[in-house]
Amino acid sequence: MSTNRTRFAALTVSVATAAAVLAGNVSAAQAATARQPGPAGLTCRGAGVDPGAKVRYRSEILIKAPLRTIWSLQTDVERWPRWQKPVATMKRLDKGPFRKHSQFRWTTPVPATPVSPPTTLVITSTVKQVKKDRCIRWTGPAIGKGLRIDQGVHVWTFEKVKGGVLVRTEETHAGEQIESDVPLATQFLGQGLEAWLSALKTTAEAGHQR
Repeated sequence: MSTNRTRFAALTVSVATAAAVLAGNVSAAQAATARQPGPAGLTCRGAGVDPGAKVRYRSEILIKAPLRTIWSLQTDVERWPRWQKPVATMKRLDKGPFRKHSQFRWTTPVPATPVSPPTTLVITSTVKQVKKDRCIRWTGPAIGKGLRIDQGVHVWTFEKVKGGVLVRTEETHAGEQIESDVPLATQFLGQGLEAWLSALKTTAEAGHQR
């Protein structure tokens, strides 16, 4: 592996939870079973991920907890650091309920590697579409020393099914740097999203059992 590829592997991470991957909080088995997105993209109020983005990933998980619990965890963004270890800081940039046009800025650290210094991704997200208990779509850039994602688009959907709630998620990344190695970027994006889904499931189900 070349130095450039090693640096890219160390720094190309999910906007959500890739620090968990780099810190060893996601097992090798989880990373190995990362799934590719299906042919039909997720949407919220008719809008989906970036159709032109080369880096994309989609996954889903069944959570055995009430929809209101899952929705509250996902939309109370200021509480993310309490159940998502990779989220170091979080700040709402507006007041009031989580709604269309809500903005929040959050950070996630990326540890040092043999070829790169430690950095912190600063992500500024804007809610573009939302439908209570049904779906969320937000967009925004992620910027850190040695890493830049010009535009991320993230869609979440929530569906009551037998046995719980099916949570689906799809995300795309666009930008010259992030697209320099699409397979590798997709792999790390997938690992991050799988970790987020796992944390959401663990937290929601644990809260429901209390």
